[in-house]
Parts: sequence; structure tokens; C-alpha cells
Amino acid sequence: MLAPVAGRQDTTEIRVSPAEVTDVMRTLHDDGAFRFRVLADLCGVDTGEVMQVVYHLWSENSPDWLRVIVDGLPRDDPRVPSMTFMWKGAEWAERETYDMFGITFEGNRDLRRIYMPPDYTSFPLRKDFYLADDAARSPGEGFRHMEQVRPPAAADRPLLTRRSKVQ
Repeated sequence: MLAPVAGRQDTTEIRVSPAEVTDVMRTLHDDGAFRFRVLADLCGVDTGEVMQVVYHLWSENSPDWLRVIVDGLPRDDPRVPSMTFMWKGAEWAERETYDMFGITFEGNRDLRRIYMPPDYTSFPLRKDFYLADDAARSPGEGFRHMEQVRPPAAADRPLLTRRSKVQ
């Protein structure tokens, strides 16, 4: 564990390192005292310094939700083991997290873009992803290809207007 167990309202939170996440999750899932059999959600977090993966688990044995935060993933190559061997539904959430944050889930059989085009090179939910209208960006940096604003496809067609009868 990277930090002491914390709790707020109906959620208990633990922080683990990437090296221990598989063992911790297997214990939480398989041990009869815990039985966290429902993975409600998983998502990525970019703190600006490191990347994180956050799992939200539920068990009939506990009145609280459990938030497991895998902390300390390096920003240059964030990797964490896939949890699809325990929760089949993790596949789509892992793909979404990969697509938006660039976190690689090792062992996911279908880790590819889910929202962005396959040739897209950035990760839109990272803190270092700038939009074209970002005031913090220097005008000298120009625009990245994927940030160029394009007119609507029908912009070159004249507008059709409805004429009213004149009496």
C-alpha cells in the first residue's frame, strides 16, 4: 500500500503501486471476507506529475464502495496490468482509458482506440493536451493538425429559406 486506508461518506479508498495491483485486486475479488465482485467503473487520472488508474468496486459484504487508486504510473509510458481476467467488463473501460489518457493495460486482448481515429496521436484528457483556443499557448506554436477548426461540410451550399406568401 502506498498510503493508509482513507474513507469519506460511503467510499473507502486505498492506494496501491502498479507492481502490487494484480495481487490486491485478486484478493479483493476472490477472498470470501471481501468478495468485491462488481467492477462498476475504472478511469484514468492525470495529476500533471504522474498518471493513475482508479477502480470503483462494490461488494455485498460491505456497506461502502471501494476506490482502488493505482498511483505512480510514469507519464512517458504508463502501464498497468489488465483486469479483464477477473472482470470481463473491464475491457471497454480499459480501452476508453487508453484512448483518452494513453495508459496501456497489459493483457487486454483488444486495446485500441474506441473514440478517436486509429491514427490519432494525442490523448485528449491529459493535462498536456492543448486546444487551439487555449490562451496559455503561444501564438508562435501554431496549430496541431488535429486541432484545426474545419467548417461544417455543408458550409459551401447556399442556405435554403422558406418564403412566405405575400398578399
